[in-house]
Amino acid sequence: MQRITSTILFLFFILPGYSCFSQNEIRLLVRGDDMGYSHSGNEAILKCYKEGIERSAEILVPSPWFPEAVKMLNENPGLDAGIHLCLTSEWDNVKWRPLTHCPSLTDANGYLLPKVRPDKYYPGQSILENDWKIQEIENEFRAQIETAVRNVPRITHLSSHMGCTTMSNEVSELVDRLAKEYKLVKRSAKNKVKILSYGEVSNTTVGLTARLLQILDTLQPGNTYMLVEHPGLDDTELQAIYHKGYENVAEARQRVTDSWTDKRIIDKIRKRNIKLISYADLE
Repeated sequence: MQRITSTILFLFFILPGYSCFSQNEIRLLVRGDDMGYSHSGNEAILKCYKEGIERSAEILVPSPWFPEAVKMLNENPGLDAGIHLCLTSEWDNVKWRPLTHCPSLTDANGYLLPKVRPDKYYPGQSILENDWKIQEIENEFRAQIETAVRNVPRITHLSSHMGCTTMSNEVSELVDRLAKEYKLVKRSAKNKVKILSYGEVSNTTVGLTARLLQILDTLQPGNTYMLVEHPGLDDTELQAIYHKGYENVAEARQRVTDSWTDKRIIDKIRKRNIKLISYADLE
């Protein structure tokens, strides 16, 4: 999970290699993360695809609403699907366990630890503060990949929940190897995709939408961009989901949903001839 932070930022990261595209084309991949952690999150991700600009959804395989997410994805084959590799269960009121036996990654109740890296609100409860085992991580990642592909055969890619795939060089190398083994990466990546960040915005849908309109005006032909966020619905279910340091989950994620389905955003993308793409287009 990521909240909206800092100033507008363009970072580079590597994706699976993709075919050439027109130098006059602006390409934008809009990705909705955390599918499966709640019914509200699932509904919002589907809404942002059907009524808005989202083109890829990242599914949390160990999460409680995974079966519903599978059903939704299979009923909407045009929505690109990725496995949001997960080693944490971060919320205070809803928890999930791993698919495999991995005691170095779980708490006394068998739930995945809440954090990857040390966190002042959860002292001693991060993976990196414990004696994690790479073999257990590999077993769990394999189980998540195989479960996802068995249920949603069109899975195209892997992504990382809370940065778990970059917690060490050893884990990063493992994920690269698994992606190749399961044919989720076609070839070595040489191309760069620019990650878009909202930056500092007011805590209103109006402010978020206005900033996204500004960002869309800055996109340049010949580049591929990605926008990653977490759609949600401000309902009683999501209002009960939070962790220390991130208490306004329902409100914040509803703003993402409202912005991504806003007619002004859709019109701006059409006016600027921005091509909405998915990970499938990056192969």
